[in-house]
Amino acid sequence: MLNLDFNSKGKIHFTGIGGISMSGLAEIMLEKGFTVTGSDSTKSDITNHLEELGARVNIGQRSENVDDDVDILVYTAAVKSDNPELVAAREKGIPLATRSQFLGEIMKRFDVAIGVAGTHGKTTTTSMLSQIMLTAETDPTILVGGIMPAIKGNTRIGHSDIMITEACEYTNSFLDFSPSIGIILNIAEDHLDFFKDINDIRNSFRKYAELIPAHGALVINSEIDNLHEITDGLKCKVITFGLDPEKSYYSAANIEYHNDVTLGYDLIVAGENKGRIDLNGSGRHNVLNSLAAIAAANFMRIHKGYILEGLKNYCGTERRFQYKGMIGEARVIDDYAHHPDEINATISTIRNFDFNKMWVVFQPHTYTRTAALLEEFADSLSKADAVVLAEIYAAREKNTLGISSKDLMEELKKRGTEVYYFPTFDEIEKFLLEKLQPQDLLITMGAGDVVNIGNHLLGK
Repeated sequence: MLNLDFNSKGKIHFTGIGGISMSGLAEIMLEKGFTVTGSDSTKSDITNHLEELGARVNIGQRSENVDDDVDILVYTAAVKSDNPELVAAREKGIPLATRSQFLGEIMKRFDVAIGVAGTHGKTTTTSMLSQIMLTAETDPTILVGGIMPAIKGNTRIGHSDIMITEACEYTNSFLDFSPSIGIILNIAEDHLDFFKDINDIRNSFRKYAELIPAHGALVINSEIDNLHEITDGLKCKVITFGLDPEKSYYSAANIEYHNDVTLGYDLIVAGENKGRIDLNGSGRHNVLNSLAAIAAANFMRIHKGYILEGLKNYCGTERRFQYKGMIGEARVIDDYAHHPDEINATISTIRNFDFNKMWVVFQPHTYTRTAALLEEFADSLSKADAVVLAEIYAAREKNTLGISSKDLMEELKKRGTEVYYFPTFDEIEKFLLEKLQPQDLLITMGAGDVVNIGNHLLGK
């Protein structure tokens, strides 16, 4: 059992401190008065920021980075068991904690700990709810998986009893959490390098829901298949949201897309029209994300005025349907979508816009996901006017499956899609400069480094 004593002001070492999630935990511990050390493979703006806050950051992971007086060593799932820092900690008798275990312990220190889970939409919904809480001046602590302009980063250290964080299902990390309010946005096949199948994934989400105490609430999408399997017998309050008012306590009607980046809808609560919501965001998926945020905020008794203002002022997060600029008279958007459901949501949103031709540059993320969902990827991407494929972004994996973006290209050709493949970004950029016409719309899409294509074309 991990014993994190906030009164001790001890020393915590983070192996992989430069990651967007680990850096947030390190920042919290620095603010709480702990001594923080850590290591990462490369120097970055994140590691520089942590050093400015007082952390000691080593570049490169070595046994000598772990001091004898470290109280806990925290590491991510990507760190192997033979990592020299983990080996050194074991030899010194220093307790080890995964990032999720450590975050779960931190969550226990807050009266209201909100964990936003789901296969898609976690970062956006966490940001929407955070914007509402900031507007209401509740002074929350925030951990979000992207850069949120309102807090100028991915972490905000508050001084109230409210914490908001994403809750990722990969490797069942969210089962280490301690949420008093849980949000489940959706459940779909993903991370099949870890999960056996969709039933295995659903079982984990059920276990996550069971973590919520009787005084808390589960906010859950009513569109999830066989919802009762997730919700039956829970000790907490269950609050549903969705677009079907017959199945959802919170729903939306009369959705109108004002322009490329805003929409409006009537908020329906228990069948009653509660007035108009103006949302700084577009797409059906963002209507659902906002309904989840509204439901959680209402459970916390946040005044309606703050909810309305927060959603209207919400300005997104980086790499989540982010407008990047213009190449001549062609618009460039970047999006983190890396699952077929996310691609469907993004392309359907773009279909509400006014443009000449939609070009999607897609970089698949991980070999296992690409292989497991190859036909689903082809089905979703075929809804674009033209697709340009980059090679698969390996992330944590090695290509033991012999899969390539060329396989996805062949599937798209079978569907009659205009599709191209280039092994390098340079070739993609040169091709796009030749092909893009006035009023075209280019969207770079994927969870890897595909964003660099748009940045290079725009001279950033």
